Amino acid sequence: MKLDLDSIKVLATVVETGSFAAAAKKLHRAQSAISYQINKLEEALNLDIFDRSEYRATLTDAGKTILNEGKRLLSQAHHIENIASQLNQEWEPSFEIVIDGILEITPIMSAIKSLLEDDIPTKISLTMEYLGGVQHRFDKNQADLMLVKEFKNSTQLNSKPLEPVECLLCVNSTHPLGQLKSVNIEQLQQHIELSVHDSSEQEFYDVEHMHFGGERIFYLSDFKSKKQALLQGIGFGWMPFYLVEKELNAGILTEVALKKASRFSFTPHLVWRREKALGKAAKKFISLLN
Repeated sequence: MKLDLDSIKVLATVVETGSFAAAAKKLHRAQSAISYQINKLEEALNLDIFDRSEYRATLTDAGKTILNEGKRLLSQAHHIENIASQLNQEWEPSFEIVIDGILEITPIMSAIKSLLEDDIPTKISLTMEYLGGVQHRFDKNQADLMLVKEFKNSTQLNSKPLEPVECLLCVNSTHPLGQLKSVNIEQLQQHIELSVHDSSEQEFYDVEHMHFGGERIFYLSDFKSKKQALLQGIGFGWMPFYLVEKELNAGILTEVALKKASRFSFTPHLVWRREKALGKAAKKFISLLN
């Protein structure tokens, strides 16, 4: 029996995404090609991996076992590829970066553009997450690098500080809070607070320390939509300065006059795994980012 690792990858993707159609979209293949790969795997193993008796196909018990063992095979194959790449001192086959959406994307894209213009053979993937979702995705995907606002450090990780990012509490100039010369916490609590939701599947750390305790918090998926909510005058919220500098200078947005507490800065970090040597693409990306 010849086991096809690509079929195992397709199986894992179908289960991860929840359907054959979603897997086809993620893998950039036709849905018929996905079905063919699964059928070929079932024939090779002489097992029913999916139960197709209902509207939505579900894993059989045998399929669950094959999936678990298949993931181990894929991980081992990836490990062998990394070892071969290191021994040959060649470009790594793939390189994945996870970044926090609060960080400025321009220098990151500039570094990636330089890599692509060099026509490197490495496949580059970039995923954007928020708050605890960054490290969650970094761990789940076994990504090569993450650029993150906060993370749970450990002896298994290396990290390097990046340039500090300044944030300020802002609001539309026409909003009641924008009209006040001095604002206290009680006044903030009377209005809607805008916040970007943690994109992790579980809470990695407490993000409520940046909230002001009001009863009305409007959660948004990213800083682009949060900025639009600010421009619409829906509420107030923290924003990285670089994202609202133009609107502040134009007088459309204004800094909330919260005494000694309307600004803070943080130092993001570039993080990678200590036991996994970085390839040429990752090392070059880091050098271009500095």
